[in-house]
Amino acid sequence: METLTNGLAYPALSALIFVPLIGAAMLLFVSRTQELLIKWTALFVSIAVFLLSLPLFTGFDKTTHFMQFVEKYQWIPSWGITYYVGIDGISVLFVLLSTLVTILCITISWNSVKTKVKEFYIALLVLEGAMIGVFSSLDFFLFYLFWEAMLIPMFLLIGVWGGPNRVYAAIKFFLYTLVGSVLMLVGIIVLYFSAGKTFDILSLTTHAYPYHIQFWLFWAFFAAFAVKVPMFPFHTWLPDAHTEAPTAGSVVLAAVLIKMGAYGFLRFSIPLFPDAAKAMTIPMMVLSVIAIIYGAVVCLAQTDLKRLIAYSSVSHMGFVTLGIFALNVQGLEGGILQMVNHGIITGGLFLSVGIIYERTHSRKIKDYGGLATVLPVYAAFFMLFTLASIGLPGLNGFIGEFLIVLGGFTAKRWAGVLAATGIIIGAAYMLWLYQRVFFMETNEKVIGLQDMDMREIITLLPMVLLIFWIGIYPDTFLSFIHVSVQHLLDRMNMPAGPEMAHRVIETVMRNP
Repeated sequence: METLTNGLAYPALSALIFVPLIGAAMLLFVSRTQELLIKWTALFVSIAVFLLSLPLFTGFDKTTHFMQFVEKYQWIPSWGITYYVGIDGISVLFVLLSTLVTILCITISWNSVKTKVKEFYIALLVLEGAMIGVFSSLDFFLFYLFWEAMLIPMFLLIGVWGGPNRVYAAIKFFLYTLVGSVLMLVGIIVLYFSAGKTFDILSLTTHAYPYHIQFWLFWAFFAAFAVKVPMFPFHTWLPDAHTEAPTAGSVVLAAVLIKMGAYGFLRFSIPLFPDAAKAMTIPMMVLSVIAIIYGAVVCLAQTDLKRLIAYSSVSHMGFVTLGIFALNVQGLEGGILQMVNHGIITGGLFLSVGIIYERTHSRKIKDYGGLATVLPVYAAFFMLFTLASIGLPGLNGFIGEFLIVLGGFTAKRWAGVLAATGIIIGAAYMLWLYQRVFFMETNEKVIGLQDMDMREIITLLPMVLLIFWIGIYPDTFLSFIHVSVQHLLDRMNMPAGPEMAHRVIETVMRNP
């Protein structure tokens, strides 16, 4: 993480960050009455951003841990602030996921959003730019700017276009994440003065911090990242936010936003505070195992489709943090891959719930039954997402959970064993959900419903493709993270301070 190489000659990452913002600015000048033009403009911009992101996938050098596609410009030199962006094997997959998910959110909302259409698509595009900015920032000031900027459009998506209790859910989401972010800001300021007044993340990683400072800063950053994941017991905002958010809000929240907490542990907590991270391994694994089992058990009691999937996210993200704090190759690689897998699977599940909600305007499980007879195409898609969620071999959920359980068992046997029980409970609640919704006696409320149209099928197909792709040949995606994960583990055991800086210089000389 400490050394750099340039990727493509053109400003790829800046384009990904600012094209959505420019698109949002363009929509400001479009009349509210021209809804079709607004939708097509937003879709065109999101597709353009996705196409601009593809060179990150095809041109990425998988043989190095160095930051790639780097751009660095002076911004506020008197404060040591720079516009500094770049990606490595840990962040590249999340940038790509963000650009894809935005397209799907726009297409799934095509007919369901009927009020303040212009403002809705502006919020989505602004959110996309902020998300990509978080994953690519290499300056702490810039990172915090994008981190906080995400709150505004997400708050609006929930609070304006959400369900009956949308205001309560939006305020709860905002307060939880804001309080954690303020504590992280304190930690950033301490780092700024400890390392010679710089916000350069790569430079900060080369400094030695006494253990007592590492300890307190680890927990300051934990406050922000644990809430965002969300880890137990900071998870209570998530079910409310998911339940009240519109479909697009739930999808982007599940697929991308909650990944930023786990990404923060990988990008900042472990490399900046390695001694504290190693010392906090047991508490973090305990919290992760509690989240896995608690989230799964609570799912069994849910009567609301979106609330059940929301609590399943608490359980699945518990697997992610367990893999990360196993601090071994299997756990870390499994955790990163499972972050991507969870985004695909849970994003697909929320898209599916949005499709049926648009027809029935009900999320209650008891209002369904026999959908496999009435909507066979829809039932097939939902079955695929269900099987991927429970980790069926050959689908993407299996390989991530397998690596995490292996990594957890290698680190602490009890963690691997307890995590495996979460997989069993997960299979129980997902298959029971499918039975109640798609089989049993056909509910009269679903008779006569129209099956999925072509727009909805096309929206779900990218998720289906990725489920099979990662499940059958995961090395396509694991190969991006191999070197970066190994470098992160090396960083855990690397000396800090002047000796580390000397080794970094030697590395740069050997790998210009």
